[in-house]
Amino acid sequence: MNGVNLTLRVLHHGERHLARQLTAVAERHRTDHEIHHVALDLAGWSREHARRLSDTADRHGLNLRDFPGTPLPHLLSALREKTAEAMVHRPEPGLLLLRDLRELHLGAAENSVHWEMLAQAAQAMKDDDLLGLASACHPATLRQMRWTNTMIKTLAPQVLTSL
Repeated sequence: MNGVNLTLRVLHHGERHLARQLTAVAERHRTDHEIHHVALDLAGWSREHARRLSDTADRHGLNLRDFPGTPLPHLLSALREKTAEAMVHRPEPGLLLLRDLRELHLGAAENSVHWEMLAQAAQAMKDDDLLGLASACHPATLRQMRWTNTMIKTLAPQVLTSL
């Protein structure tokens, strides 16, 4: 496996992981409408990135197709919803949200580094399709990072000084 294929594989995994994390955070903080709705939108971006990476990987002889069958998604969603409802009545939901935002930020930052690596390799190889993919997807990843950073800056003073 060459370095480009390895980067495609790692980035595909990272985007899928970030999409799952964003969805889980949206469910866990369902009562915070901004977090809930924005996180779901951002998860959609990562799912789209993963789909586009799969398509590109096919052209590079690499199979990154998702396999169907997430076990009991409705059960997991119901469990997350009940957890979110329970968290509203606890004094630490702000700390949990800060932790979640930190983890999301780190995941998006890791993906950003991989997008940059992929873009640089594409330029070196003069692969316009690969460069187009990185150029199209990387800005959305940077926006994911800006959102998490902004939310951390907004929430940290309130949460950390009220303990």
